[in-house]
Amino acid sequence: MRDLILTTSSFSQPAIEYAKSYPHATILLIDGKKLTELMIEYNIGVSDARTVTIKKIDSDYFDL
Repeated sequence: MRDLILTTSSFSQPAIEYAKSYPHATILLIDGKKLTELMIEYNIGVSDARTVTIKKIDSDYFDL
């Protein structure tokens, strides 16, 4: 059995220790930082604000 607990904040150290040692199920804690990382990784609830193009020299163009 797995349980998931989400917060937009952070978990206290006692809460983290309790989740690790809970014998009846695996408790997955996702704090605000991890939630944000997952949202960006899976493109959920976010959108692109701007795109930056980085140019490089095209060496084939200058090959004679």
